[in-house]
Amino acid sequence: MPHLISPRAAAATAPSGVGIGVPGLAHPLLAPAEWAELTRPGTPIDWVVLNAGHGPGERPDPHCLAAAGRLRKAGVRVLGHLDLTYGARPFGEVVTEAHRYLDWYLADGFLLDRCPTERAALPEVRRTVATLRALAAAGREGPGRSPTAHVVLGHGGHPYPGYAESGDQLITFEGPWSDYRWSQAAEWTADYPPERFCHLVHSLPAGHLEEALRIARWQGAGTVCFTDRTERGSAAAPWETMPGYWDAFVSHGGTGVSE
Repeated sequence: MPHLISPRAAAATAPSGVGIGVPGLAHPLLAPAEWAELTRPGTPIDWVVLNAGHGPGERPDPHCLAAAGRLRKAGVRVLGHLDLTYGARPFGEVVTEAHRYLDWYLADGFLLDRCPTERAALPEVRRTVATLRALAAAGREGPGRSPTAHVVLGHGGHPYPGYAESGDQLITFEGPWSDYRWSQAAEWTADYPPERFCHLVHSLPAGHLEEALRIARWQGAGTVCFTDRTERGSAAAPWETMPGYWDAFVSHGGTGVSE
């Protein structure tokens, strides 16, 4: 069994169910049915990441504009995808892409993909997050604009604890089921509510869906995305289409899984 936070901590912090974070479907032109599914009433979606073309693209994409508009109308939070490349990305490039997401797609926030985890990189990430929040706040008077930016730090593993004071959510696990089923929750995460953490698990067989949901609940993750899709040579591949058990997955959102 994986190492889990104590039952007392889990009981105090775990939600009755989980929300779903969608880290990046294929382009809406290639996956129209999948994007339409995200607006189905009652689907417990916390956020959907929009990645027009390795970022916002060079110009507004009409298919992405339409998809983002439908999601906002359905009350679903739309996040722009910003790749930090573990701190190697120039600050100016990140800010330029953030402007495009806000101006073109009226983004509600951002996923900072490949976010650093080490303590030394924390000041620069804080600077980036503060700038993104300021950009969103500056546009609060515009029609359809979100007054604040919801920022998800895509670490993929447990970072230095100080990152929890910058992001609204931290992705503290991203990887295959073979690793997740034996994963460990860092002790410091028990000091925060479940809505601060997200787990992304691919290569998960349908028969282990409830077990994975149970692990997420015990480890204190309030947002998850599980799929039976595999990497197939690309880290983005698992998330480009929905899992074969999407309906079963959705049916568990907001309801929890019994112990």
